[in-house]
Amino acid sequence: QVQLVESGGGLVQAGGSLRLSCAASGRSFSSYAMAWFRQAPGKEREFVAAIRWSGGSTYYADSVKGRSAISRDNAKKTVTLQMNSLKPEDTAVYYCAADQYGSGSHTVSYEYDYWGQGTQVTVSS
Repeated sequence: QVQLVESGGGLVQAGGSLRLSCAASGRSFSSYAMAWFRQAPGKEREFVAAIRWSGGSTYYADSVKGRSAISRDNAKKTVTLQMNSLKPEDTAVYYCAADQYGSGSHTVSYEYDYWGQGTQVTVSS
């Protein structure tokens, strides 16, 4: 069992930056693929970024590519999403997710077994 707790969300002006963190508890964290998804009001949850267990491969949605960076520290059991040049359309609840198998595309929500409660990101124009 893995528990995930997100932090770092908040209110930021367009063009600003935020650093989201996800702290994991439980065993085998280092073998899990990790990802961030987001959900805006009235919209479906969508993929943002993912990172494989070793940190050697990362994946990004086109909407955030070039503006965001995902990283992980297996010793500290944390995953971080650095987001820059934020836009109002980035406003959403951001969720951390863990995939215990880590063998799929890494970009679809049904591949992920554990989810955090989410952290709100609001970007004002």
